Amino acid sequence: MSLRNYGAAARVGLVAAAVAFGLSGCGKSHDRGALWKIVHSRCALDAEHKPCTVYDEKKGYALLKDHTGHGQYLVIPTQKVPGVEDPVLLKSETPNYFAEAWGERAHVAQAYGFEIPDEHLSMAINSRPGRTQDQLHIHVDCLTAYARAELDKNMITENWSLVSLYGHPYRARIVASLDPSPFRVISADDMSIHTLVVTPAKHGGFILLDDMAHVFDHGSGEELQDHDCHLDDPHHKTMIMDGMGMGEHPNGMM
Repeated sequence: MSLRNYGAAARVGLVAAAVAFGLSGCGKSHDRGALWKIVHSRCALDAEHKPCTVYDEKKGYALLKDHTGHGQYLVIPTQKVPGVEDPVLLKSETPNYFAEAWGERAHVAQAYGFEIPDEHLSMAINSRPGRTQDQLHIHVDCLTAYARAELDKNMITENWSLVSLYGHPYRARIVASLDPSPFRVISADDMSIHTLVVTPAKHGGFILLDDMAHVFDHGSGEELQDHDCHLDDPHHKTMIMDGMGMGEHPNGMM
């Protein structure tokens, strides 16, 4: 399937999924505005910006330790930005949230308590159907061992190509840097169905991954992350990939 046909199929599939399952059903039992309330009503007002680890109003983002996993952090705008679909993300004057997230990556290793090479780290944002919170947040955490191995064995270049990860067809390409923002690199007509993942490439630059929500794929790039960082945990290195089949994701995604 060509990349153009893949995009069309994804849009058709998403409509079918909405009819069959009801995309609005996800998250009815919890507060989809919880992250925004934490950043806007607590971090912004607290003298030490707690519970945020970082609150930088000038740069326009906050860093919050996620309750899922030992080292996962979230980079969250200090302004109201619902998610990947917000057109403000395509404007040049908008803070480059991916670049800011990458700048805060040291907190991940500090939380885990062991060294993590940059190439084992990743940043992910879920699509609107694949998320449970309606305030943009970039997940910063380790890649799964499977995802890193699959990316390393594929010939990813500066041109888009397809890479299958956990049974989902991601578009993949190399970008020299995080400027322009990955949101602007994708810049699709309907950004709401896109999920983006960024991780360092083996020989410089970054791998940008882009999947689109459709039937049986909610568009949650967070699936490529391991919120226990088995890849570098000295207590689990011998257990990497044991018992993990395609589509098995022990991390709690949002």
